[in-house]
Amino acid sequence: MNDVCQLANVARQIENAADSTPRCAAPASPASPAAPATLIQVEISTQIHNQYYIYTFSTQSNPRLCLLLLPHRVAESTPARAPHDLTRHRLLHYDAMRQKEDPRMVRPVEPSKDLSRVAVVLGLRTPFAKMGTAFRSMSALDLATEVVRELILRADLDRREIDAVVFGQVVPSLSGPNVARELVLRLDLDPSVDAHSVSRACATSTQAVATASMMIQTGQAKVVIVGGTDSASDVPIAVSRPLADALVQASSAKKPVDKLRAFAHLAPKDLLPTPPALRELSTGLTMGESAEKMAKENGISREAQDAFAHRSHTRAAQAWKDGIFDGEVMHVRVPPTYKAVVQDNLVRMDSTLEGYQKLRPAFDKKWGTITAGNSSPLTDGAAALVLMRADVARTLGYKSLGFIRSYAFAALDPKAQMLMGPAYAAPRALAAAELRMKDMTVVDMHEAFAAQVLSNLQAFGSKRFAEEKLGLPEAIGEIEDDRLNVHGGSIAIGHPFAATGARQIHTVLAELQRRGGGVGLVTQCAAGGLGAAITLEV
Repeated sequence: MNDVCQLANVARQIENAADSTPRCAAPASPASPAAPATLIQVEISTQIHNQYYIYTFSTQSNPRLCLLLLPHRVAESTPARAPHDLTRHRLLHYDAMRQKEDPRMVRPVEPSKDLSRVAVVLGLRTPFAKMGTAFRSMSALDLATEVVRELILRADLDRREIDAVVFGQVVPSLSGPNVARELVLRLDLDPSVDAHSVSRACATSTQAVATASMMIQTGQAKVVIVGGTDSASDVPIAVSRPLADALVQASSAKKPVDKLRAFAHLAPKDLLPTPPALRELSTGLTMGESAEKMAKENGISREAQDAFAHRSHTRAAQAWKDGIFDGEVMHVRVPPTYKAVVQDNLVRMDSTLEGYQKLRPAFDKKWGTITAGNSSPLTDGAAALVLMRADVARTLGYKSLGFIRSYAFAALDPKAQMLMGPAYAAPRALAAAELRMKDMTVVDMHEAFAAQVLSNLQAFGSKRFAEEKLGLPEAIGEIEDDRLNVHGGSIAIGHPFAATGARQIHTVLAELQRRGGGVGLVTQCAAGGLGAAITLEV
């Protein structure tokens, strides 16, 4: 036990000196006195995702090991040395890196090599329905249960093969906040199946894919169910803080008069319900207001936005007419009548440009350009994917839809242009995949607002943006019209927050299959100034 404490002390010395937290260290016993460790070995034993190393420590008196993850740029040049030398070297290296940092630069990502390939075996989604319509009687968990149950059946997947479920929900249920775990239990999967929920706003199911991919690549799982679900029709409604305090006081009071007295100070406004927050805490702006700001600053006209919205609906309508979505969308029978919902009900099958021009601005009533028509609507729906280690998929007899090539995330100041995440995340994902924009067969960008898509496309083609914001010598690259959102996007199809990324990934892989192979890029902007991107190959 004393040796374990010694190792823990060494780990803490190294990590505290660099002002960081140990990733993995044996807990010290309060009863054991600290003692200096005598190290006989410090070596790199495993390299994970080219970004972190596992350091192995051992002592003369005990071969027990303490594993410590260090940032790649520090660890790669750190030789074996005594604890105090290692600490000093790391501090010097850290200071040197900090002095060289360029605030314009996106954190570098190196190509991922020597990792297990992650295959997307199958995907599926529910139809997406406008809030308060077809799925108004179903919860987000209900929708997730339907799609995952059907996905497992279509994949003919032995449930004993499932190692984990990683699922997301942006607006969580108060009764079941861990939607992933609830799915495992509802579907009668083995209770030992690991499950946890993730949330990254509109990029939530892309985060689920990235998390599951890391689990597969590091040997923690072989088969993972991923996805996301949200229901704008079934959001938790809270009470105001004064009313909540009064309810707590009343519940603990013993006399009726004391229970009534707890409510005496309330004003009428305190009795109003409080819906989920739609404004950014940091800026006070809604997503629509942030998009309006971007439209003005980037010179995105109302005409261009309406034309893009018309494009989205026209392409989605054509995809439904051509049967493109038939294999991607399941039928959902909604209780109590069990009438089947078979198609997205937001797509305008007879879209006309004139129809968008008649709509009034939704946020800036006088000078605004963003309307309900050129924005994604509040939506109910769920989507899911089956991810497997590639060799496992082959062994089990699956023909994969495609493979995860790389993924990356980015964050920017929401006080600037909050929805520019794709312009920051996409170059990172492309660099990790050792690809360029011109290599992409198809690109699918989440359409929160037409103004947001057009602003990001503008940045993609701008050398100035690349130089000033990304520290890159050349523009990310323009995207030809026939490669971008080829079957429409969120403006037409809808946007159940946590489900959109999984929908996009499945659609892009299916399109690459139809085109005989290639590589694709999927991106999302997200609340809080976040961005996500993932590259796929077939």
